[in-house]
Amino acid sequence: MVDALMAQPRAAVDTESNSLYTYREQVCLIQISIPGTNYLVDPLALDDLAPLAPFFHSLDVEKVLHAADYDLMVLQRDFGFSTRAIYDTMWAARVLGWPKVGLADILASFFDVQANKRFQRYDWGRRPLHPDALTYAWMDSYYLLPLREIQKAELETTGRWEEAQEIFDYLTSTVDVPPEDSTARHFWRLKGVHALSTHEQRKLYGLFMWRERTAEALDHPPVKVISNANLMRLAAIQPRTKEELAECGLTPGQIRRFGADLLRTIHLRDLPKLPEFPESLRLPEDVVERFNTLKSWRKEVAQVRGVDSDVILPNATLWLLAKQPPASVADLLNVSGIGPWRQKTYGPDILQLLKD
Repeated sequence: MVDALMAQPRAAVDTESNSLYTYREQVCLIQISIPGTNYLVDPLALDDLAPLAPFFHSLDVEKVLHAADYDLMVLQRDFGFSTRAIYDTMWAARVLGWPKVGLADILASFFDVQANKRFQRYDWGRRPLHPDALTYAWMDSYYLLPLREIQKAELETTGRWEEAQEIFDYLTSTVDVPPEDSTARHFWRLKGVHALSTHEQRKLYGLFMWRERTAEALDHPPVKVISNANLMRLAAIQPRTKEELAECGLTPGQIRRFGADLLRTIHLRDLPKLPEFPESLRLPEDVVERFNTLKSWRKEVAQVRGVDSDVILPNATLWLLAKQPPASVADLLNVSGIGPWRQKTYGPDILQLLKD
């Protein structure tokens, strides 16, 4: 298979994971399509996928994916694959301003193919895989190569090819693999956590850590134990009875399984110490002000283009510009997310905004 892949100018790639069914997700299937052949690679059956590393790292073989961010991350996390030379059909669709960019919608529109919704939330870690699941899997990669050709023609016609290439390069250079222990980062990113008092935050952290321990013991995703929203309600309301747990949104099954533990955790006298607030989230007011200025400008440009704001520039790039404003147009090329096309197209406006 690797020999055949390395002889191609491009190959379509997709992955399937079991994130909805386990505490620590893993890649359970890799789909790779080339003209005339669809390969399904089973990482659960193979001891070593290292022979695939040169394929993913090659600059000579373009890897065509849809919504590549997640695939690039899990391939690096699980197998150490550093993927280069990609084409992302979802990002191409967004650059072109297509109204629907989900793969199922695109396949239905361009190829009259209806994906089997039964397998959208399938447990890809089970074995044996259902034959229909295998068909669903290879179809996800099979149509990406002809879709690329349709998009390429439109990108070139509209003068967006260079812009799309810069976005693809950015995706491969900013793969974010979460560290093994990312507890603090996940906790401080819970929606609403900063609106709580310090006492409530400590209550919430105790509940958060209880959920992590419980989820790991059950081998379930944490949100399948209790949702983030319900954790927030428990920390804010601090119920004392199982009846009050129900008022916080817990189901009878959750109360039956976890009610006693939850009430003990909520009313512990020795509350846990809060984790350190990540330094990367501490930002001076002038930085935040510059970010908001850039964000407003980006929104206006996107509206004129008829695309989403992050097609113009990603948030991470706006933060870099806000933290260390470049002194010249040439300096913009040192900012991750800005290549020659974006430098030429947006550079003067960005410098003027940061100067003001």
